[in-house]
Amino acid sequence: MNTKDLLVKFLAQANKGDLKTSEYQKDWNGFKMKASFGMGMAARVPWIAFTVPEVTVSNGYYPVYLYYKDLDVLILAYGISETNEFKETWPIDVTGGCETIKAALGKNVPRYGDSFVFKAYKVEDKQNPVLRDYVTGEFVNEKEIESDLEQILKVYQQATTFEAYNSTSTASQGVFYLEKQLEDFIIQNWDNTSLGKEFSLITKEGVLLSQQYRTDIGPIDILVTDKKTGGYVVIELKKNQTSDDTVGQVARYMGWVQDKLGDENVRGIIIAQSFDKKLEYALKLINRVEVYIYEVDFRLKEFKGI
Repeated sequence: MNTKDLLVKFLAQANKGDLKTSEYQKDWNGFKMKASFGMGMAARVPWIAFTVPEVTVSNGYYPVYLYYKDLDVLILAYGISETNEFKETWPIDVTGGCETIKAALGKNVPRYGDSFVFKAYKVEDKQNPVLRDYVTGEFVNEKEIESDLEQILKVYQQATTFEAYNSTSTASQGVFYLEKQLEDFIIQNWDNTSLGKEFSLITKEGVLLSQQYRTDIGPIDILVTDKKTGGYVVIELKKNQTSDDTVGQVARYMGWVQDKLGDENVRGIIIAQSFDKKLEYALKLINRVEVYIYEVDFRLKEFKGI
């Protein structure tokens, strides 16, 4: 089934009030796919969501078609879960550069108003649906519909996945989908990383406290101590490229450690796959934050600047 046929089937069924989803495939080009028309009664906003294995519709972020039946509008959105607040979300160029659904439609919508618009379509002929571009009013052809979905799935893939490979270690083989898995991998292989030679994980009565260290301003990805000085080190992980906004996040946790744990010399470390120029300039004025770039075999090397 191609994308156009999927949407025609979905829109027609949504307008009939049929809630069955058993005939919808569970996989779409490597992503999980799930459709919903409501439970027990017809939903005001039926949807089709595409997720990676570690994400669910109730807990995560994902591309999603949202059909606002009362408005005859279909949105292909950068979706955000309404049920649970997920730790990660879409990258800053999405959250900072795209309109929310409620802003784009200019009204309070019944659900999902805080998700971000990738593409909006006007739906015509509810029984044999056709789509127009919501902004231009032009008919949208099959090729454009296919391309729109491919583009947002590509953004999603880049935002959530990277491949990690090491032929000598079964622990590092496979695909990592979220920063949580990068975090788990580093913790589980702590003694084999360069960090493990310099820093110690924090435990209490045999219980690991370092990972997702609890604070009243949110969890620190990893909090460790320096083996030589005993000082605290805040470690924040970014699965892909990182920028200056990460420095602010690390500085916030460093401030908490300084205030609550009494360490005036707390340090910070950012671990990412790559960085941009903004990060380098931000670090020029913060001398207690270091950057490590992870490689595909998970060796960590300190970023010294250009």
